[in-house]
Amino acid sequence: MRPITVTQPFLPPLEEFEPYLRQIWSSRVLTNCGPLHQELERELARYLGIEHLSLFANATIAMIVALQVLDLTGDVITSPFSFVAGAHALRWQQLRPVFVDIDPDTLNLDPSRIEAAITPATRAILPVHCYGNPCAIDAIQAIADRHGLRVIYDAAHAFGIRLRGESVLTAGDLSVLSFHATKVFSTFEGGAIVCHDEATKARIDRLRNFGFVDEVTVREVGLNAKMSEVHAAFGLLQLRHIDEAIARRAEIAARYRRGLANVPGIRCVGHGAQDRPNHTYFPVRVETGYSRTRDGLFEHLKTQGVYARRYFHPLISDFPAYREESRAITMPLPEATQAAQEILCLPIYPAMLDADVDRVLSLVAT
Repeated sequence: MRPITVTQPFLPPLEEFEPYLRQIWSSRVLTNCGPLHQELERELARYLGIEHLSLFANATIAMIVALQVLDLTGDVITSPFSFVAGAHALRWQQLRPVFVDIDPDTLNLDPSRIEAAITPATRAILPVHCYGNPCAIDAIQAIADRHGLRVIYDAAHAFGIRLRGESVLTAGDLSVLSFHATKVFSTFEGGAIVCHDEATKARIDRLRNFGFVDEVTVREVGLNAKMSEVHAAFGLLQLRHIDEAIARRAEIAARYRRGLANVPGIRCVGHGAQDRPNHTYFPVRVETGYSRTRDGLFEHLKTQGVYARRYFHPLISDFPAYREESRAITMPLPEATQAAQEILCLPIYPAMLDADVDRVLSLVAT
């Protein structure tokens, strides 16, 4: 019986990749913002309904550069219920993460708790669109405006998400996307920064290329953060199939919801008010009334070759790298703590068969 993992990269037919490889071999342009890189930036901006997008080798480096672009110092309010990369990026930029609790329904940063965490040292808010569920962007922006704070969104899960007919990537000062192999849209490894004007994009593009202004001028300290032509080619190929991939994810999610509707103690997490969910993950809450604990279900599935994930466990604030510092500056986190104890992400990916979904459902129900 083949293993079923929480997610798998969507791999289009191999023969579709060959023309891109031939173009790369023929041009001998492998990196340094070549023609495929530029084409992918244009096509992604068009697809996502935004104006300015800069590609990166991965999303963590993109987040580090995004924070540099905002010229921040001091404290940044963020969510403890997320992958650790965002907090790491803050630390790489000598910024201090201040963890604030989440809304129990959306699992995003709770706007009603943000202001209590603001101090004279606070400079920005870094919310996360968890599982692609849009943050309360209007409320967060209102808080930022009242206190003179910048807002940068971790949009790693939010590819293609729209709210009230507009891309959620237009919210805040900047948004950072992830194109890792496990994401809805992938370039194997990759990421992007979305900004609102040409001047900011120009600075972002300089910083991802060591800070070069021209061949002989380096104005500020940047990184080598460029996406290669091979990765851009894979992205262009993925973009051809992205709508069918998301449609298949939607079918799997609907099958899960039907199958889990009458399982006591299993509650499917909602996907908010977005126009079209991308179903990047399928999280459920394992609550009182279920026959096992969340960790018990996790182990039960694993023994049967089904590899779910406890996203996100433990909380970032509980990792040794953050625990001692965060205890002094973290607000109470009851909702995030409970979510970290209950959430389990079940497998979902376009190549997943209905029989695979039914096997997972059968294991959860027994």
